[in-house]
Amino acid sequence: MSFDALRAAQRNLPENFAERLAAVTGPGTIITDPIARQRFLAEERSLFKSEAEIVVAPASTQELSAIVALCAEAGVPVVPQGGNTGLVGGAVAGLGEVLVTMHRMNRVLEVDPENFTITVEAGCILATIQDAARKAGCYFPLSLGAEGSCTIGGNIASNAGGIGVLAYGNTRDLTLGLEVVLPDGRIWNGMRPLYKDNSGYSLKNLFVGSEGTLGIVTRAVMKLFPEQRQRETAFCALNSPADALALLALARRRSGDDVTAFELMSRFSLSIVVEHSGGQDPFAEAYPWYALIELATPRGGEDLRPIFQGIVEEAFENGLILDAVIAESIDQARRLVALRESTPEAQKRAGGSIKHDVSVPVSRVPQLIEEASAAVLDLIPDAHICAFGHVGDGNVHFNITQPDGADKAAFLAQWGAVNERVHAVVARLDGSISAEHGIGLLKVQEIRGHRSAVEDEMMVTLKRALDPANLMNPGKLVALPPSG
Repeated sequence: MSFDALRAAQRNLPENFAERLAAVTGPGTIITDPIARQRFLAEERSLFKSEAEIVVAPASTQELSAIVALCAEAGVPVVPQGGNTGLVGGAVAGLGEVLVTMHRMNRVLEVDPENFTITVEAGCILATIQDAARKAGCYFPLSLGAEGSCTIGGNIASNAGGIGVLAYGNTRDLTLGLEVVLPDGRIWNGMRPLYKDNSGYSLKNLFVGSEGTLGIVTRAVMKLFPEQRQRETAFCALNSPADALALLALARRRSGDDVTAFELMSRFSLSIVVEHSGGQDPFAEAYPWYALIELATPRGGEDLRPIFQGIVEEAFENGLILDAVIAESIDQARRLVALRESTPEAQKRAGGSIKHDVSVPVSRVPQLIEEASAAVLDLIPDAHICAFGHVGDGNVHFNITQPDGADKAAFLAQWGAVNERVHAVVARLDGSISAEHGIGLLKVQEIRGHRSAVEDEMMVTLKRALDPANLMNPGKLVALPPSG
């Protein structure tokens, strides 16, 4: 995929623009060397490639403010980038655009264990935030497969989800305050570490999930929680997604809602993890479906193990579970969790894949999987359905792997036709075609068919109000023509 549709409206960078940028920033901020720029230009899925001639790496909010102000004055679009782990092309920059990497603004600024908050710069790696919280006796629950390289600014911009949404919510629910550089270079300081603030519009929520189209997040105040003192993990074999939902309901009721993760995997998903990612099947025989369940609590003096065992025993009695492995050590628990987290990487190695990040009401997950599978297999009868995901919050990664021996290019050429069928099922079930990955370039045209005219108009109105020249990450999330 390319920027051909956008390039016609783009202009070249002004003459000597790199030197003009360097004049308002500190040393080491401007990256123009072609080799040094490459790490910022590649995209995770290789669906797009940035063509930016200038990459800037500000070390402070003030530097970024000066950069954005100069770009606004010159009519140059700005594209922010965090850890560059996004899956929809949201941090890809075209010709005539300046790419801003936040990797130098990477500090944990404060941990307040009494207010249960942590203040960080936008380029701070997610795993670093988790570690800082842990050292303070707290817990930061946002957890994704890319947590060792993704940044909190990117998490905020995409409203990242992950495996903890069931218990703690997504990034929007974890965000208390933000500092943002606006499209004209001004700085909005909304760094209020408050759990209650009813003083006007919730401005921070304009920027959470905005994919950098309204401004660039530079600092954030995030919620913390009491440290988890007990954790139990099990990998269960099931007959169907319907049984998985019944098991989830049982676990939530019996545990007092201490379920912190509930992940679903199809047999095909587990098989490719075993074949391509070094995973070990926990069971001696194959089963149709699997669920990874995690219970955790910050409470002391209460043993989760008998509660967990009681849930598993009742599920056996009710025919919901066919087999189960309860982790007996931290290491075994990590190995069970890795079976689920390794699925995306294993699917890459298994051949071409067409991917969907969708959500429906939790009660409709079985219907989604059944109807979308039938729709896809009607089009490509030998395709492998690779369905997995955070079924506890209704988010299914409904992916399709190419048939055995098929030509990869020919298979991927059917991406549009497959999308149309899967997303039609999602729409019928009152779902979303983007549960946690965002819109970016990949879905910016398609999403308009899944928004009402009123909703689309409201989004366009917000974009034009805050970014009238359409210079902040143009072409993403909201389909407006680039300026100029």
